[in-house]
Amino acid sequence: MNGYKTLDAIQPKVIREKMRADDFNYMLPEELIASRPSASRESSRMMIVDREQSTIRSGTFAEFAGFIRDGDLVVLNDTRVVPARFFSDEERIELLRLDEPEPQLWRCMVRPGKKMRIGKTISVAGVTGIVEDILEEGERMVRFQKTIDIEKHGQLALPHYMDRNPAEEDRERYQTVYAREPGAIAAPTAGLHFTKEMLKEIPHTFLTLHVGAGTFQPVRAEHITDHKMHSEHFHLSVQSAEAINNCERVVSVGTTVTRTLEHLAASSSESLVPGSGETDIFIYPGFEFRCTGALLTNFHLPKSTLFMLVCAFAGTELMREAYAQAIKEKFRFYSYGDCMLIL
Repeated sequence: MNGYKTLDAIQPKVIREKMRADDFNYMLPEELIASRPSASRESSRMMIVDREQSTIRSGTFAEFAGFIRDGDLVVLNDTRVVPARFFSDEERIELLRLDEPEPQLWRCMVRPGKKMRIGKTISVAGVTGIVEDILEEGERMVRFQKTIDIEKHGQLALPHYMDRNPAEEDRERYQTVYAREPGAIAAPTAGLHFTKEMLKEIPHTFLTLHVGAGTFQPVRAEHITDHKMHSEHFHLSVQSAEAINNCERVVSVGTTVTRTLEHLAASSSESLVPGSGETDIFIYPGFEFRCTGALLTNFHLPKSTLFMLVCAFAGTELMREAYAQAIKEKFRFYSYGDCMLIL
């Protein structure tokens, strides 16, 4: 399941070369960034965008179930966010644990990097580690003498735009109510709006994509095709694949679900095949969606790959109009913000 068609195979070169990161920029008043969760999960507002009619209207997330038709299947990402932020016992070196390729070996981002050269020893939660390697993107491979209890000693790595340390409420609210597979650094934020009661009202299934640190990074390359996409691990069960293959319309909850499904759809000739693997699929305007029929998503950062994905799904001009209306109506943006349903 690791192979898939890139946009090079399905999108004319002349179109690709015209797209620049600045084409996906917009100005957002700082006060619209949601740095804390709303009073309750289901109380968020929801913008409804109809692609066929090119209409945009404002509503509430409480309306979501009313848009689910007979034959629809809502697909959610059941990844669980793990505490991934650590500090060394001395020198206050910050480590963002990306994954653990083998027991006691961490692949991590570090700050300040100049102190973390090969051979450097540090102590985290009383456990000594040594930098074994520096990877191409500056990530460090740090091997510890014994296992560290990440749930006990780690912190949630909240997105940088929240500009605060995690609070007690984040332990619950920066996690979907159906999270069960540990491995994500960031939450699949479109799913944060659901309650367990709401899930009982809709036909749904799950897949897993462990959201990585790169999800909030803006595209810094001038031409978007020069951007190097981060890779993330996914899993689709036999039961979920069967349900998806047999439904009439897939309603993806979040860009993480969309990326996983489109990766798998591009890897197969007809039905989705269950399995696990890595994907670094980059979806931007010109992409041919083969699986996603509707999309629930939050409002994304300017020049981000996530904003490019929703522009690919709904059309850049329609998305620009929707975002402008959301700003005018003072919707809350980003992870703890309001949402958009694209039909």
